Amino acid sequence: MGVYPISKAREIANEQELDLVEISPNAEPPVCKVMDYKKFLYEQKKRDKAMKAKASKVVVKEIRFGPQTDDHDYEFKKRHAEKFLKDGAKLKAYVFFKGRSIVYKDQGEILLLRLAQEKSEK
Repeated sequence: MGVYPISKAREIANEQELDLVEISPNAEPPVCKVMDYKKFLYEQKKRDKAMKAKASKVVVKEIRFGPQTDDHDYEFKKRHAEKFLKDGAKLKAYVFFKGRSIVYKDQGEILLLRLAQEKSEK
C-alpha cells in the first residue's frame, strides 16, 4: 500500500474495521499490515497443526542380546536389525546381564562392537 505515519495507518485500519498488525518491527521503517488478527491467529494455528500431523514420528526398535548369544541367534537378530533399518526405524541394541553373567562384560561389548562394525560396512 505504501509508507504511512502511524496515525494514518491506524485510521485506515479503523475505517476497514480491521487490526493494524506489526509484521517486521526490525525493518526500517517497521512493516505493518491491516488484517483481522483473530482470523490470522486461527489460520496460523491451523497451519501449525497440519504441519505437526505431517511430521514423521521417529520409531525406535530395540534388539536385546545376552552375553552368551550364539552365532545363529546373533545372525537372526542381525537380520531383524537390517529389516528395521531398511524400514526407516532407528535401532537400539543392548546386552542384558542377569545375575552373575555381569562377569562377561567383555563378551557383551565384543558382541555390540561386532554388530556396529557389520552395520557400518553395509
